[in-house]
Amino acid sequence: MFKKTLYRLTLLNSIVFLFIFIAFGVMLYGYVARQLFDDIDQSMQHKIDVFRISNSRPGGGSILPAFFDPRILILLQDTNGNIINLYPFPIEGIIEIMAFFNQASSDRLQTQRIEEHVYRILRLPYQYSDNIVAKGNNTAPIMIKEVIAISIVDSEVAILHRLRLIILIGQVVGMIVIIPAGYYLAQRALVPIRAAWEKQQQFVADASHELRTPLAVVKSNAELLLRHPQHTVEEETIRITNVVRETVRMSKLVSTLFTLARADADQIELQLAPLILNDVIARVVEQFQPLAQMKNITLHIEMRDEIELIADKERLHQLFIILLDNGIKYTSPFGKISLLCYRQSNMVVIKVVDTGCGIGPEDLPKVFDRFFRGDKVRSRETGGAGLGLAIAQWIVEKHNGKIWVASEVGIGTQFHITFPVEKS
Repeated sequence: MFKKTLYRLTLLNSIVFLFIFIAFGVMLYGYVARQLFDDIDQSMQHKIDVFRISNSRPGGGSILPAFFDPRILILLQDTNGNIINLYPFPIEGIIEIMAFFNQASSDRLQTQRIEEHVYRILRLPYQYSDNIVAKGNNTAPIMIKEVIAISIVDSEVAILHRLRLIILIGQVVGMIVIIPAGYYLAQRALVPIRAAWEKQQQFVADASHELRTPLAVVKSNAELLLRHPQHTVEEETIRITNVVRETVRMSKLVSTLFTLARADADQIELQLAPLILNDVIARVVEQFQPLAQMKNITLHIEMRDEIELIADKERLHQLFIILLDNGIKYTSPFGKISLLCYRQSNMVVIKVVDTGCGIGPEDLPKVFDRFFRGDKVRSRETGGAGLGLAIAQWIVEKHNGKIWVASEVGIGTQFHITFPVEKS
């Protein structure tokens, strides 16, 4: 599945980059061509306008020396269609130019290759042709029909040819580079998708495994109950208790899975409100004091400052329950659990330290993974499914905080939490 997606993404990326590359080349070529010819076109238009104005006096006029420009030549066409050269020297290719004029349309710029040169040609009607004449070399009056401006643009065309060649070579090289680049980008794009897919597959497998055990217990006890229908409820108390206990465990697991699924879909909104963090911690500790006393565990609380937060009270309550519950589960009798809370600059620092069995260095990076349990047998006996710390991490991150753990086997575990808080 991922291989097909990889190929499709590679093809899509390559097509998009190729289209952008081609579009950029076309725009660059068009821009350079326009810039090269704009100055020439404006000069040609200007020369024609000056000629019109200078020779518009009644009785005719003649070409002025100011019209001579080595780049732009002014020619005339009379009413009979003849081309008139007003310069004292012959113009190369005048016969071919005349043949081109007989076929070309006027009133627009045209580019034409004639023999070995490329000409830029502008033809405009002479506005005063009804009553204005120009005098040729034989002093005979000539009726002017059009004024023609011609400029040789060999150098501009050569520049454009070289630019077009460079763009074509660049696009060929670009096509060679675009395909591996598209493949690389497709691979990078699939990394989080593949990770999410693998995580989901692992999540489904772990959830199925966790649900299999309580379902098997319920099924076996129910079958044993059916074998002795004559027994009373009192006689089958143990089996009924097993069914109820496993049902409660399964219900708790399903509820936790539902919470994580909604968290992944970002469907859980925090109910943020101002609260006193000390009160939340004190309430949770009050609930766990009896459990700690039953295991002869010392529960030490130290809150140096009164801390006000804008947070979700229920979620913070759930966070401290998870941390203290883990501490009591994995701390041996006559051990100690300490909960420290204080303010440091614009941060709230919380530490939960126990003297339990600790976590091995190979398991330490996995403690916040879903369904991870360092001691699977012991966790199952105490009812854990390995989801508590995953939920704790989600709660901390939703409050823009950070959580990390430090542990040493045989010495204990330390959970560190920081929350940002506004400065007073």
